[in-house]
Amino acid sequence: MHQFLPYAWFGGQCVPFAEATLSVATHALHYGTGAFGGMRALPNPADNNEILLFRADRHARRLSQSARLLLTELAEETIHTAIQAFLQANRPTCPIYLRPFVYTSDLGIAPRLHNIQTDFLIYGIEMGDYLSPEGVSCRISSWCRQEDRSLPLRGKISGAYITSSLAKTEAVKSGFDEALLLNSRGKVSEASGMNLFIVRDGVLITPGVDQDILEGITRASIMELARSMDIPVLERAVDKTELMIADEVFLSGTAARVTPVRRIESTDLSSHRPVMEALRDRLTAITEGRDPSYDHWVTRIRLDA
Repeated sequence: MHQFLPYAWFGGQCVPFAEATLSVATHALHYGTGAFGGMRALPNPADNNEILLFRADRHARRLSQSARLLLTELAEETIHTAIQAFLQANRPTCPIYLRPFVYTSDLGIAPRLHNIQTDFLIYGIEMGDYLSPEGVSCRISSWCRQEDRSLPLRGKISGAYITSSLAKTEAVKSGFDEALLLNSRGKVSEASGMNLFIVRDGVLITPGVDQDILEGITRASIMELARSMDIPVLERAVDKTELMIADEVFLSGTAARVTPVRRIESTDLSSHRPVMEALRDRLTAITEGRDPSYDHWVTRIRLDA
């Protein structure tokens, strides 16, 4: 069971989590007409009255853009204001995961995005490691990643995650931790809810946006960090067989952070991961506010303001 934070942002204000409820006729429940974000926040190890948010500006921008894909407007400033109020109401004392969600709140039955009411909420849960930091096993899913011509993949549209749910359950029920999805052209796209990287001959390689991936914020951060550390970065199509012979394979995402892949199908991968470990250590230092050169990636919310 998740440990939910005591307050949610709902209906334009902070209310007790148990009171943030929706009608069974809510449009988004039936048609997946919503878009969500995910942010990690943690108390500043050096200041108990301060919460650190990783790349809050990028997360707010992506959620605002996702809302536009649903033909609604959600200003970035509205998101920032709600997050600040949410954190000040909850005063978390451990690492948490925030789930902001914009959705069609109408009680109609027609699948549409015009002439329909929308709303915005935030809730949070306590979260440490989403996946094992020691590494996960992955299978190639029988399910295919959707195409941008059928779904707006530049946004985190809630209805799109039925494919992720099917792939994840298929993987777990067949003895694996995670699923890797191919796209309609047979190239590696991403995991069930994470982006993928491989390392070959010292080069960091990841499927590009033309491979029907979500434009992950952690993914973009890793690539920027790698370039600053003189690690060559290449965005290109990745074949399934490359996963089996790569020097390193790892996943990235807000919840997963940086998670190594230790096995794919029946192939055990090397436990020697110098590139991944260097990037993970750097990213951890940044999120904990210990890297002044990337302090602009961290938003600091005062709880005593």
